[in-house]
Amino acid sequence: MSDLNLLFRNRIGIPQDEVITFQNLDKVLEKTAKAIPFENLCIIENRTKEITKENLRSKLFEQNEGGLCYELNAILYLFLYENGFNPTLIRGVIYNPMKQQWSETGNTHVANLITHNGQVYLVDTGFGGFLPLKPVQLSGESVVSSNGEFRVDRVDSEHGDYMLYMKLNRKDEDWKIGYAFNSKEEIQNITELNEVQRIIIEHPESAFNKKPLITKLTDKGNITLTDTSFTEWVDSALNKEIINEKRFNEIRKEYFYL
Repeated sequence: MSDLNLLFRNRIGIPQDEVITFQNLDKVLEKTAKAIPFENLCIIENRTKEITKENLRSKLFEQNEGGLCYELNAILYLFLYENGFNPTLIRGVIYNPMKQQWSETGNTHVANLITHNGQVYLVDTGFGGFLPLKPVQLSGESVVSSNGEFRVDRVDSEHGDYMLYMKLNRKDEDWKIGYAFNSKEEIQNITELNEVQRIIIEHPESAFNKKPLITKLTDKGNITLTDTSFTEWVDSALNKEIINEKRFNEIRKEYFYL
């Protein structure tokens, strides 16, 4: 077993001898979502590094940090490959339902596609609090997880040929667009993700280069920390605490181990 495979398993709590199959991939995705936070502290603290296998390994498994979509799905891609899958990294464009517009940063969302029994599935562990937590077939068939209901439809647009739709638990009554992606444009090497990182760092409309954001799923919901608030969803109850810098630093250590 490779070093990265072992370290990934240790981080999310999967035994070394457990065989990873399509049937238990939802378990991997759920454990990953609860163990590794979606966060942008490296960008805010001006300490980003080049996206390489070695740097991802160091950040996520030696320093026990989290990351954004291009880091979290890249490390998942490497883990899936180590465990006998044949994953493909693709890029997508996030949709903002509140503003009813596509992200001005363009196709900077990164996710994985895998094939099982001739069917293609979207596998995403880098979508913050909007994670499907299960492979989603590119057929329009919906899946239900502890985080909500998700489906991928064939929709040709300027942003690609498919769209992810979601109905989040506790939040959505109707289907909302998550993002569009092009299934035919594959990322050939993870070093290509440096372009994505550069855009996220530099673009004036980037959502991740202005204020800190840390979020992860929990057994009963999710937790989200910004520089001004700490939000907890516990079952169907929402608790929100207004915080200062001192409290921010306390919470990032106590709840996110960062």
